[in-house]
Amino acid sequence: MGHMEKVEFVFLGTGGARFSTISQKRHTGGIRIIRPTNLQLDPGPGAIVYSNLLGLDPSKVEAIAISHCHPDHYIDAQIFVEAMSQGGTTKKGTFMGPRSVIRGTESFDSCLTKYHRSLIRNLVEMRPGTQTNIGKTKITATSAHHSDPDAIGFRFSFETGDVGYSSDTEYYPELCSQYTEVRLLILCVLRPGNSTWRGHLSSDDAIRILREIRPEMCVLTHFGLKMISADPPAEARRIERETGIRTIAAEDNMLLSMGHDLRVYPTTWPIDRSS
Repeated sequence: MGHMEKVEFVFLGTGGARFSTISQKRHTGGIRIIRPTNLQLDPGPGAIVYSNLLGLDPSKVEAIAISHCHPDHYIDAQIFVEAMSQGGTTKKGTFMGPRSVIRGTESFDSCLTKYHRSLIRNLVEMRPGTQTNIGKTKITATSAHHSDPDAIGFRFSFETGDVGYSSDTEYYPELCSQYTEVRLLILCVLRPGNSTWRGHLSSDDAIRILREIRPEMCVLTHFGLKMISADPPAEARRIERETGIRTIAAEDNMLLSMGHDLRVYPTTWPIDRSS
């Protein structure tokens, strides 16, 4: 891989669904990619607060990607649009998401006001298979089966390898084919064991997925209260034993680096970006 620039992810929140969001037993700020591009993924409640607490300047964000139109994935989106556009002073940045997020549907209002839409330079409505580029990073929308029928996941193609992000989805036969040969797979695993909830993944679903895809590493995130009570690291260890795939339960503020190796670093407040 030579001297290709490493990729870095910061987990601004590892909680998901309504009761984790209400209780904030885990943060719900989504994920920030800070290298090689600065992208905010699924900015749920608290994303702007946790971003600032970690010293990650929201005005440096180049793109916002939202997987579907549920509050735990988009509620801070308009604040990030204002940050990305330098407080609304310049039309700037890329905003990507499915139809429900961009335009709204009969069941969902768009998560953008007309004013905030006017601040975005590049508005990309995505459906499975849609591709766009942010610098050298190619982003492909993947399909998801969720209660928002327009929900998508994402596949990010970096110089150091591909990363899959499932977002909220239930297991279905075609799911795994979209993430073949990814180095890192980020799965939103809401519940432990075989405890299922329609439109979401459980730990047993993660085992099934990893046996098919076999990435270099898997990170679990977006935990509901049942998963939090069950102890996510214990669930990750069980998944790793069952699959032989290195599996980590994400922690709030966790920094993950993908270069020649995939490494997880301890939380620092704020994250030192001087190096």
